[in-house]
Amino acid sequence: MNFERINEIAQTLFQQVLASVTELGFYLQLLAVVLTLGLAWALSVKIKHAVDVRLQSVTRNQSWLAQPLEVVKGLLLPVLALMSLGLLHAALQQSGLDYEVVKIAFSLLLIVTLFIVIHQYVNHVFVAVMLKWVMMPTAALYLLGWLDQTVVFLESLAFQVGDIKLSVYAVIRLLVFGSILFWLGRISNRYGQQIIRNKQNLDVRSREVFAKLFEISLFLVIFLLLLNAVGINLTALAVFGGALGVGIGFGLQQIASNFISGLIILLDKSMAIGNYIELEDGKAGVLKKLNMRSSSLQTYDGKMIVVPNERFITSAFTNWTHDDPRQRYTLQFSVAYDSDIPAIPELILNAVKQHPQVLLEPELPDCEIVEFADSGVVFQLEYWIEGIDDGRNRVGSDLLMIIWKTLHDNDIAIPFPQREVRILKDE
Repeated sequence: MNFERINEIAQTLFQQVLASVTELGFYLQLLAVVLTLGLAWALSVKIKHAVDVRLQSVTRNQSWLAQPLEVVKGLLLPVLALMSLGLLHAALQQSGLDYEVVKIAFSLLLIVTLFIVIHQYVNHVFVAVMLKWVMMPTAALYLLGWLDQTVVFLESLAFQVGDIKLSVYAVIRLLVFGSILFWLGRISNRYGQQIIRNKQNLDVRSREVFAKLFEISLFLVIFLLLLNAVGINLTALAVFGGALGVGIGFGLQQIASNFISGLIILLDKSMAIGNYIELEDGKAGVLKKLNMRSSSLQTYDGKMIVVPNERFITSAFTNWTHDDPRQRYTLQFSVAYDSDIPAIPELILNAVKQHPQVLLEPELPDCEIVEFADSGVVFQLEYWIEGIDDGRNRVGSDLLMIIWKTLHDNDIAIPFPQREVRILKDE
C-alpha cells in the first residue's frame, strides 16, 4: 500500500481544518447553524403538542390516523431542522457568503435523519444493512464533495497477488455488487421457480426440471455479471474452465456426480416431490426436496433424512406411490377352534367395509384362512387404502379395533397359548 500517499492526504486535510477554524466566518456559520437548529426545535415542540392533542381526540372511526401522526411526531424535528438548514444554505449561497460549515451540517443531519428512518421503518435486514453502511456513506461523501477523492484514495491502496493487482476499492466494489446481485438472484429464483411450479399444463416432474435449470442459469448469469462488474476479462474463463474441469475430475467428483444424478432423477421420472420412498437400509419418508446435491425425505415422526442424489442412481429403492397412491396391506388375527369358522370372513368384511378409508377398488377387501396354528385358526385380512398406512393416515389400528369389536359382539373368542400338563403317578 502507498503509505506516503495516506500521510500526504492526512496532512492536507489537517491543514485545511486548521485554516478553517481560525477564521471568523467559521464561528459565524457555526452560530447560525446553532440558532437555526434551536428555532427548528422550538417549532417542533409546538407542533408535537398540537399532534398530541389531536391524538387524544381521535375516535375509533378515525383510528387510522393514529399511526401516521406517530410517524409525524418521530420525524418532525429532523425534517424541520433539514428544512431550516436548507433555507440557510440557500440564503448564504445567494448572498455570496461562505457556507461550507452550513453545507457540512446539512449533510451530517441528512445522514442522521436517513439513519433514523432506516432503523425504525426498514424491516428487511439486508436492505437496512446496505442502506446504512453503503448508500448512506456514499451519499454523505457525495454531498460533502469528497466522493471522487475517496475513490482515488481507495484505488491507491492496492496490493499485488502474483500478476494481479487488487485495490481496496475493487474489493469493496466486489463485495457490494456481489451481495446485491446474489440477493436479487435469490428473490428472482424464488419467484421464478414459483411461477414455473404453478404451470398446471406441465406435469410435476417437468416443472421440477425447468425450475432447477432456471436456478442454475440464473446464478450462472449473476456470476458472469459479477465478474464483468469488477473488471475481470471474461476470456480468462477459458483457462478457469479448464482448471474447473480438472478440479471436478479429482476433488469435486462426488459433488458433480450428485448434481448430475439429480438431473437424471428429474428427467427419468423415477420419483417426484410427494412420493413415499423406502431405501435399501429400511429408512423411508416422503420426498420433500430435490436439491442440486441431495434429496430430503421427511419421516412420519418429523425427522428429515438427507440422501445424496447419487444413491438413488447406484442403489435400489422402493417408490411406494410412483404411479398409483393406492396401497394394499394385510392384517392377521386368530380365533378359537370351536368358533363358527365359515361365518367369520363375512362378519369381518362387512365391518371393515364401513371404514371410510378402506377402498373397494382396485380389489374388494378379502378375508381368508392362512394357517391352522397350535392355539387357533389364523385369518388374514387384505385391504386397499389411499396413501401410506402411517402417520395421520393410520388405518391398521382402526381395523384391528373393528376386528376385535366384531369378534367380541359375536361371542367369538380370540385364543391364547394353552398347555395341558398331566402328572403320571408311578404305581
